[in-house]
Amino acid sequence: MNLDAAPSILGAIVVTMGSMAICAGIGIIIERFAYRPVRQHSRLTSLITAIGVSLLLEYGGQVVFTANPRFFPQMIRSETYTVGPVQITNQSLLIIVVSIILMFGLEFIVHKTKIGKAMRAVSHNLSVAKLMGINTDFVIAFTFALGSALAAAAGVMVALAIPKIDPLMGLMTGLKAFVAAVLGGIGSIPGAMLGGMIIGLMETWIGSTSYSTYRDAVAFGVLILILIVRPSGIMGSTTTEKV
Repeated sequence: MNLDAAPSILGAIVVTMGSMAICAGIGIIIERFAYRPVRQHSRLTSLITAIGVSLLLEYGGQVVFTANPRFFPQMIRSETYTVGPVQITNQSLLIIVVSIILMFGLEFIVHKTKIGKAMRAVSHNLSVAKLMGINTDFVIAFTFALGSALAAAAGVMVALAIPKIDPLMGLMTGLKAFVAAVLGGIGSIPGAMLGGMIIGLMETWIGSTSYSTYRDAVAFGVLILILIVRPSGIMGSTTTEKV
């Protein structure tokens, strides 16, 4: 790696860490004032709240920062590496490496730590988790903070590849991330990454054909197909509910 790029990489790391810290705090505030008051209501209420908060953040951002895209210099100078018929940039490599590191980090937190065990217990049964002495309010707030921090890291990586930001830049990316999670299997962290890779490869292939204008439709077509054929996803587990 070019030594001249080291300061740029260090700057990108600082920006990422700062963004993750700020978004973690915002996630805690959103959970406290938007989600916690409706937690005892039906799941439909929580879903509507999630949609409302999402629209508030997206279009509220347009009021604060304007809707016009803002361009900025690339944090890391782009270099292209060629391996046989394959070409890949250093930015793409960095995104892949960071994504893998974050995936293993999240997998470790969820499955190897005490707070991760509490998160899984709260997800499985909130009432029983309370009876077992788990501070469910803290666990849920921590989950929001963790998810918001990871979303910030994803946003920085998107901006790293596309040096243009606007309040709606995460709309389509978020929808495709949901599709990837469903495709890989809800609840499976490696499955979500596998689903994202499959969606990305399919979009790249479609983009290289004469049907490139349909590349965004592919993700949602895959969502419909997977819900019909295998609702639990590729790596998800099918559970039988006893009544």
